[in-house]
Amino acid sequence: MKRFFFLLVSILAFQSISAQLFTKEKVANAVDNIDQKFLTWGYFLGFNQYDFNFDYNENLEDVLVDETFGFHLGLIGDMRINDYMNLRLEPGVFFTTRNLNYSESYFQGTEFNDSDLLREVKSTYVHIPLLLKISTKRINNFKPFIVGGFSTALNLSSNEDNPNDNSSGEFRMTKNTYFYELGFGIDFYLQYFKFTPSIRGIFSLNDEIIQDVDPNSPWTSNISQMQTRGVFINFTFQ
Repeated sequence: MKRFFFLLVSILAFQSISAQLFTKEKVANAVDNIDQKFLTWGYFLGFNQYDFNFDYNENLEDVLVDETFGFHLGLIGDMRINDYMNLRLEPGVFFTTRNLNYSESYFQGTEFNDSDLLREVKSTYVHIPLLLKISTKRINNFKPFIVGGFSTALNLSSNEDNPNDNSSGEFRMTKNTYFYELGFGIDFYLQYFKFTPSIRGIFSLNDEIIQDVDPNSPWTSNISQMQTRGVFINFTFQ
């Protein structure tokens, strides 16, 4: 269903944009002066794919991460600095799931079953980035840009305060995570609004794993650091 929705949005957006993208004149529309306003507002929705980067204490097999596509949506506050630079605040809610697959080598000398080799990590993030958008000069009806900045996220599904750990089937992470972000996109000037598809990578700056109570836990003892990384595909409307 998510892939169908993504395909439908892409087709509709392409049909609207293609009629205007290759014209030699700017489209006369209601957003001609949007780039000159000091403050503008909008919203975004899109898809995400989160992963983990692990550092290990010993040379055992890697923990494998099965990545799935998640969904997100949020609001945009944009402050104009000059013709080429904007400061943006983009608070949103992000939903994602990652499945961790452990090798049997982590459980040598202990009894285990198949369910112990898999940990499903569901995350709901309240994600708040502060970004600097650097654009080129507008060319007819589109304007490419790059964007970067820093963000913080509150993981509502972290289990950080849960007294149960992996021995009870609960994988725990820190509530708060800090990221840096880098991306690019294109502003398309349509008749009644500005439509912006973009892609962005995010990279965690802090360790997110909560170690199990047992210092020899097969799930956490070999992990010295666990950091989120991910890709966002955003569709913005202003």
